[in-house]
Amino acid sequence: MTVINSVLGPLDTADLGFTLSHEHVLETSAGLQQVYPEFIDRDRGIRKGVEALKEAYEAGVRTIVDVTTFDLGRDVKLLEQVSRESKIHIICSTGIWLDIPRAFWYATPDMIAPLFIKEIEDGIEGTGIKAGVIKVATDVGGITAPGEIVLRAASKAQRATGVPISTHAWALERAGEAQIRVFQEEGVDLNRVYIGHSNDSTDLDYLLNLLELGVWVGLDRLPAGHRPGTPNWETRTTIVKKLIDAGFGHRIMLSHDWQVTLWVSTIEMLESRRKYNPDGYNFISRKVLPRLRQLGISDDVIYQIMVENPRRFFEG
Repeated sequence: MTVINSVLGPLDTADLGFTLSHEHVLETSAGLQQVYPEFIDRDRGIRKGVEALKEAYEAGVRTIVDVTTFDLGRDVKLLEQVSRESKIHIICSTGIWLDIPRAFWYATPDMIAPLFIKEIEDGIEGTGIKAGVIKVATDVGGITAPGEIVLRAASKAQRATGVPISTHAWALERAGEAQIRVFQEEGVDLNRVYIGHSNDSTDLDYLLNLLELGVWVGLDRLPAGHRPGTPNWETRTTIVKKLIDAGFGHRIMLSHDWQVTLWVSTIEMLESRRKYNPDGYNFISRKVLPRLRQLGISDDVIYQIMVENPRRFFEG
């Protein structure tokens, strides 16, 4: 057992329970709430977050890892309130997604890493709420120059604090492998790395290579399938079964990449997502896990994936 950071304070890993490894409550843009608060209905975001996570709690979810970073409008006080009222543990993140501040383009990893370390060790924006995971991202086109700076800064922060790294990776271009190369160059223990959005790909060669390299693999876009070239949830579930059959049930995690309030998308896109997934944070419990059972996966293996694997990931 290990004590990690949650938005409500220290959390024993034995208390994580059924964990969704890559989620969001609110997504927007850096500074928007401070400069243009009228653009965002924050109270509605809290209300909807509590409502959705209470429903998830009733379905057995106990923890979500909220990988909303500074550039995605991270609001840790909102997460604190949602966590307290819903009873769901929330682990929040430091790091940077794809909207890298321009000032960071001309910085060095050694200049940025202390910022991440401070948010892990001292707290975020003077709140005392500490990050429990470091989030980074690589999308279409591979690692950009600013993206590499952030990856290396995250690596240095990981080595200094022991807190794990969780990535957004465009699997159709095997971005996870490119990220791993940087982590290896920086001396990161790959057991402390989670490569996210890996189930956008059905390429077993790619997925098995990630697992053989020693990282954790996040199959965390469910139901998804709305991005061109990516599989539907049934195909994604079949891939889960294949990875289990290949002997890697102990190294994968499932999640949705869901958001209650999304301000980086059009209203039409948001409504389309809700129609596609009316179950929200409960889609895995209601659809994916029953399908895995139909495919012959035992409850013991499902427990390993949803409870034991996240615990072991955070314990290192």
